[in-house]
Amino acid sequence: MISPGSRYVALGSSFAAGPGIEPQLDKAAGRSGRNYAHLVAEALELDLVDVTYSGATTANLLSERQNDAAPQIDAVGPETALVTVTAGGNDLDYIGTFLRGSLMNTLARPVGLVAKRLGNRIRARVSYLKDQSEYDAVADSLTEVVTRIRESAPRSRILLVDYHTLVGPGTRPRLDVPLNEEQLPSVVLMAEGLAAAFAKAAERTGADLIAASTASLDHALGSPEPWTTGFRLTRGTPYHPNEAGMQAVADLILTHLRTKA
Repeated sequence: MISPGSRYVALGSSFAAGPGIEPQLDKAAGRSGRNYAHLVAEALELDLVDVTYSGATTANLLSERQNDAAPQIDAVGPETALVTVTAGGNDLDYIGTFLRGSLMNTLARPVGLVAKRLGNRIRARVSYLKDQSEYDAVADSLTEVVTRIRESAPRSRILLVDYHTLVGPGTRPRLDVPLNEEQLPSVVLMAEGLAAAFAKAAERTGADLIAASTASLDHALGSPEPWTTGFRLTRGTPYHPNEAGMQAVADLILTHLRTKA
């Protein structure tokens, strides 16, 4: 168990940062004061350093600046007791692909030259298929993140927190999401590949795995209580954790820390 007052560093992309969830502490980062890191820190009375940033890739965690933000791993030091990591989706353009496909199909409905041209432009940028090497690269990068954290904070507890499931067994094409019967399974394959990359990195490094992907299967889009937002053309932050989803992941982390010392 992590002692009260211990330093907790949260690393990751938008699925950790919480864009669209109020209060927004940093609008550029899309960082919420009610993301899972803040909820965990509040429950355990930890000293939180939250450097999660929407749009971050694993390179932004390891070595590359993001806008004015230093590489996230710079926040980890010898006194760090707990680190959570949610990243890798942007390496695969996972949510970006889902969004562009949804936008393309939505714009295809109205009749109009401008909509048609825009839809054709987006269609050219949507590729649902990923090579296995791309998933392997994410696993390698997550492995490097854990290795670098251990170098900076040898006594820290490291949790790899994977992504919420967006498309579950009950998610209906065209009804729950604006993708068709051919497109939707490809998004599922991407999600499975991303979850497998997290599992592989955890197995390699001995880091703890928090499988939000598994826990959220019954809370995917189209379920009675989804843990993520759906697609809206004009408002909101589509395909990201909502407040219930953030609380659910925080609960997973808290249970893990309390039961597996």
